[in-house]
Amino acid sequence: MDRTPTILSVAATLLVALAAVPARAQEAKRVTMLFDAFGKPSALERDWGFAAFVEYGGRRILFDTGNDAGIFAANVKALGVDLERLDAVVISHRHGDHTSGLSTVLEANPSVTIYAPSDAALFIRRTPPDFFKRYPGLPSHLSYYGGEEPPVLGKGTPWDGAKFEVVTQTKEIFPGFYIFTTKSEKAGTVEMNEVSLAIRTPRGLAVVVGCSHPGVEKILEEAVKIDSRLYTVTGGFHLVLAPEEEVQRVAALLDDTLRIERVAPGHCTSELGFAVFLDRFKERFDAAGVGAVIALP
Repeated sequence: MDRTPTILSVAATLLVALAAVPARAQEAKRVTMLFDAFGKPSALERDWGFAAFVEYGGRRILFDTGNDAGIFAANVKALGVDLERLDAVVISHRHGDHTSGLSTVLEANPSVTIYAPSDAALFIRRTPPDFFKRYPGLPSHLSYYGGEEPPVLGKGTPWDGAKFEVVTQTKEIFPGFYIFTTKSEKAGTVEMNEVSLAIRTPRGLAVVVGCSHPGVEKILEEAVKIDSRLYTVTGGFHLVLAPEEEVQRVAALLDDTLRIERVAPGHCTSELGFAVFLDRFKERFDAAGVGAVIALP
């Protein structure tokens, strides 16, 4: 008996079934490092600063934009990242080594939503109503705005017209994607608000941080309010000038107390920090650096 039609039918059925597999099954699940001062040798340029590109659940999110617009643009192009297809941008904090590529982003995608910390002086045209006080009796030429109320009380921004959304509390921006803010209490950055990103995965949260000025442990303590399970954290841990005992304390806290499964420290973690975390986490340590790709579950 000729079974050829049956074989062909089965093959056709399989092809139809494969074609019907949801696109989500083929989607990338990763964080690609676009900007950092270290990494394996490649054509990418290294510079002090941080930027990462998150692909997960069909979403494409840019986290920070590095220290130099030209280097950022070149690395983005070399890594094949299409800025026109971004779903959102997250800016961790106001420092230039995390914000300087924003002009490049806006040239490619002027309508993209940019989530930024509540730092109005830099990110949006708004200041408190007590920006200045009147002193009665001065002639009009010595009075601000000639003694009249200004039509708009505000400060300029280098990204005028950008679609900034200020982050003041934890928010789910897409299903399974959370942004949250942590306030620094450390010398030099007291009162600075830093925004972090958390992605829900089957094995816990994947957290992306900028510099961790408030302390990476404090940021992760905020993240566990979203989900008690922590899978990984990547970005700067801000231990660049910390003594070894402090680095060891933070590494132990992440491992023993917060029970994070993996770490991928970068940017301002410090070379000492890389060594300490590598020694403690061993095979649970993911090497970051510009061009590195951190796989997510």
